[in-house]
Amino acid sequence: MVTVGTDHHRFDRLMDWLERWDASRPGAIRWIVQHGSTRPLAGADGFGIKPREELLELLRAADVVVTQGGPGGIMDSRECGTVPIVVPRLARLDEVVDDHQVAFTRQLAGRGLVVAAESEAELHAALDRAVGDPASLAVGDHVSDVSQTVARFGAAVAQLLASKPARVSRRAAVR
Repeated sequence: MVTVGTDHHRFDRLMDWLERWDASRPGAIRWIVQHGSTRPLAGADGFGIKPREELLELLRAADVVVTQGGPGGIMDSRECGTVPIVVPRLARLDEVVDDHQVAFTRQLAGRGLVVAAESEAELHAALDRAVGDPASLAVGDHVSDVSQTVARFGAAVAQLLASKPARVSRRAAVR
């Protein structure tokens, strides 16, 4: 499964890289591609956009997920059980407005939450590993990243509320 999101910027570079990998390993992966405004991947089943639940079903069924460096696709992939291979979009190629995806992808890769592929060679190597051992990209039994984040946020708010006395504004005190 490949997902590039719905941003108006094209991400043809990713399609070029995937096509070259696919040409050297015909039939290794049956691609389903959410291509948004990007050109479709040659030889793949593709669509511009689908309802969220349908996209999540496809992600749940995928053994391998390649996505751009936006948080939505990354977290959806992980939530559906797959560590994504992430190719961040680049501003200098007019794929995105700035290079936030590069920093975000690197940070997540450093924590082992994604497999970063910033070059064509890195993408091809990651796909070769994934085809050789798809289970290596399984998130496995987990409490979702979102659930953990919400729980940590809730605990932090509860701690703040418990440790600081309520403040009353002057206006409220005068009324």
